Amino acid sequence: MKKIVIAGGSGFLGNVITEYFKDKVEKIIILTRGKSKTENNIQWVHWDAKNLGNWQTELNQADALINMTGKSVDCRYTQQNKDLILSSRLESTHVLGKAVKACHTPPKTWLNSSTGTIYRHSLNKKMNETNGDIGKGFSVHVATSWEEAFFSQKTPNTRKVALRTSIVLGKKGGALGPMHNLAKIGFGGKQGSGNQKISWIHELDFAKSIDFIINNSTIDGPINIVSRNPSTNAIFMKTLRTTINAPFGIPLSKPLLEIGAKIINTETELILKSRNLIPAKLEENGFKFEYPNLTKALKDLI
Repeated sequence: MKKIVIAGGSGFLGNVITEYFKDKVEKIIILTRGKSKTENNIQWVHWDAKNLGNWQTELNQADALINMTGKSVDCRYTQQNKDLILSSRLESTHVLGKAVKACHTPPKTWLNSSTGTIYRHSLNKKMNETNGDIGKGFSVHVATSWEEAFFSQKTPNTRKVALRTSIVLGKKGGALGPMHNLAKIGFGGKQGSGNQKISWIHELDFAKSIDFIINNSTIDGPINIVSRNPSTNAIFMKTLRTTINAPFGIPLSKPLLEIGAKIINTETELILKSRNLIPAKLEENGFKFEYPNLTKALKDLI
């Protein structure tokens, strides 16, 4: 590939994608709210994620546009934060749609971030892209509105894929660091009932799946970006404790989690909702995971 454009590429997942592709493509453009700069084959270009500007010319002749823009959901769901979570996703998606339509040679593929939280809380049913049940509540409203904004864009010459991602396990960000820290100080037991499912994916498989989708023109629509084997919270924490040789793990009940969430300004939904996803589309199209096993994934990352 000659060029990919990553919108919102300065966060954890954007960095994972950049690190993976930097030796595989001739040029990477990162749309950022920070300052414009260039480093080797990576160019950061300023944008405000709301309005068209000089940045839009960078989309011309791109092999892929990857949009990872959006305020983090790791916060308290005050009305102000809810508004920012939703608007940051919708505004960036709408303005990217305008930019794609204005291109003389638009990107071949547009991958837009979405979330596995779009499915309902499920302990038993495994959700794939065809028969997964859409849930209810604020987070689901954000997800469905985001995908509607994305797929409503008329881009006949650009293939569109929504990345329904769950927990990406990485070395330099994401959920693994805080969970690791809890386990190290003895609080690595189950959280809540411990029965809730955790759909996860190793950061390398996350990046590889994006590469795979870009190079497989028959894939479109929503796609689950998760490992094939969801874990329960209790098993995940036990595997984490074993990986770091933690002698014990004190469980955290739901009331304790509620108190802790208020202290660190987050929501317990991020821990207690059961995300039970499987990567049907990826596997049907022949994707091979480097880390399908949780033990192997954690040993590599820690």
